[in-house]
Amino acid sequence: QVQLVESGGGLVQAGDSLRLSCTVSGRTFSTWTMGWFRQAPGKEREFVAGINWSEIHVEYAESVKGRFFISRDTAKNMVHLQMNNLKPEDTANYYCAADTKGMVVETTPTKYTYWGQGTQVTVAP
Repeated sequence: QVQLVESGGGLVQAGDSLRLSCTVSGRTFSTWTMGWFRQAPGKEREFVAGINWSEIHVEYAESVKGRFFISRDTAKNMVHLQMNNLKPEDTANYYCAADTKGMVVETTPTKYTYWGQGTQVTVAP
C-alpha cells in the first residue's frame, strides 16, 4: 500500500522559511513524477511545484518562482519543498502527490495518483 506523509508545516512570520518533506512508502518512487499542491480555505487546489523522475524537468507556479525550491532524494524516498520569503498568501494546506505514469511534470491534480494528507502552513503578516 502506497503512502505519502508530509511533514514540516507550521506557523511562521512573513519572510521566514520552512522546509516541507514528503516520505513515500510502499513502493519505490524512482520513476515517478512528484508534485506539491496547496489548497486554501474556499479555494481550489493549485499546483505549486513538481519534479520529474530524472530531475531534468522542474516546474513552479508563477507565484512561487524564485522563492520555493523542490528536490528529491530517491535513496530515501523523499521529496522536499524549501519555501523561502514566505508571504501571508502562501497560507494553505500543502499536499504531496505522485504521478506514477508521467514523464514530465503535470500541473493538473487529476494527473496524480497518490496523495498525502497534507500539512498546514500558516504565514502571519
